[in-house]
Amino acid sequence: MKEKTRTVLFWFILIQPFLDLYWFYHGKLADVLPFTLPTIIRILAVFVIFCMFFSQKQNWQKLGKNKWLLFYLALLVIYSALHLLHVKHFNSINPNDYNYSTISEIFYLIRMLLPLLVIFFTTALDFTHDQFRHVVEGISGLFSFTIAISNLFVISLRSYETGPISANIFEWFFNPNIGYSHMASKGFFNFANMVSAVLFMLVPLMLYFMFSHFNWKTVTLNVVQALAMIELGTKVALIGLIGGIIIGILLYFFHLFIVKDVIKNGKAILVALIIEIGAMAIIPFGPAIQRYNYEKFLAQQSDNSLTVAKKELAAGLKKYPSGEKRKQFLIEFIEEHYQDYALNKKFVTKSYPYKYDPEFWLKIMNEPGTARMQNRHVERAMLDQVVKTNNNKLDKFLGISYTRETNIFNLERDFTSQIYSLGWIGMLLFVGPYVAIMLYAFVKWLMNRRKRTYLISSMLLSIAFMLFAAFSSGNVMDFLTASFILAFVEGGLLAEIKAKN
Repeated sequence: MKEKTRTVLFWFILIQPFLDLYWFYHGKLADVLPFTLPTIIRILAVFVIFCMFFSQKQNWQKLGKNKWLLFYLALLVIYSALHLLHVKHFNSINPNDYNYSTISEIFYLIRMLLPLLVIFFTTALDFTHDQFRHVVEGISGLFSFTIAISNLFVISLRSYETGPISANIFEWFFNPNIGYSHMASKGFFNFANMVSAVLFMLVPLMLYFMFSHFNWKTVTLNVVQALAMIELGTKVALIGLIGGIIIGILLYFFHLFIVKDVIKNGKAILVALIIEIGAMAIIPFGPAIQRYNYEKFLAQQSDNSLTVAKKELAAGLKKYPSGEKRKQFLIEFIEEHYQDYALNKKFVTKSYPYKYDPEFWLKIMNEPGTARMQNRHVERAMLDQVVKTNNNKLDKFLGISYTRETNIFNLERDFTSQIYSLGWIGMLLFVGPYVAIMLYAFVKWLMNRRKRTYLISSMLLSIAFMLFAAFSSGNVMDFLTASFILAFVEGGLLAEIKAKN
């Protein structure tokens, strides 16, 4: 039964890229059921794995002996009950209470639990090194080849905005006026940031496989993954590729010259350097750099072209210093000029509607253009205003609910995002274990030479990359494709640490 359970979990993790296809979350497939089809499939799959695992009597006995694990599960249950009671009552300027739903919130808490269960199962099921490699290489290949091939045939979805791209990677070099949003490719997947974070995470593991199993297959996978990360056009993918390869090579040198547990592989080093040099040569023509330059230009243009609007605003505020007439003037002014201030339309009209709180948007408009165009800054400002309006000290510990937070706007900074949705307690209970496992393994790595293997080092670096990507770009810890893959690697890391005792 253990072998069968391991096989089911193996294939379940391997199909995660398929469960992230764009059409599952948009259009008819997204509206078939109250919740998205991939989430329902994932819940059912983890339930099947749970039943298979605990059909063995000895596994129940082992669980009963893990007092800390039972205590942790009890904390999760108690917190979840308190969280649901707390977020049910909320003071809001929005008459629809940001579409809060208790059912959706319960569903979210279940979703957050699923990857934690996968960590437990992966640790206990003792995957072989070959099985672990096949899963990681399979995930890398599914994401990377989909992005690269769909870009080549100009059928990929855009990383930014909606619809297909307008040009493939070859056209980047001949037409500088394409525009980053028409170039950046995410294949057929839902969130470019999430895919970027996963590929960033896989960089050190894919380099590990190339250095330890050098062949045409590992070389091809590394090259195509690098190409896909360039084509994604996100900041995380760019940093992950350039920085990840450099750090990965340094890690290999550390084990070659300091730990001395690997043999020299000159061909692999040469390929890694060629990939790095090739990436550096392509990136200036790619969407990531174009986006950075465009946003910088737009922010400057916004500040320089507001002279007339600012005079109109100053005159109106002087004429209507307070009261209902001031509010009405601001509503009309924001409606007419929010695009002049380079404000995100979705933020102004839907996330935190200007009609309910024009004074908040006045404060944002008075900030420099570079601040107004930083989505994370405005997202956090909106959430802070919502928390301020609710005026409940328990929000800090129990959150305002994931449902409300995402209906305002999903903050693109994990850990901070979960502090808003779940509070400090919920963030530590549901997201904290990923960090705790990494730190635990790192301490073991430092204290015990036998655990200082190249594989364990690569897994540690991989997890650190994912957590960095989660914090810097968001859309990772709350999204099951990424969190399941992270959970599988963390479970594999714990199993490897345990095997070296």
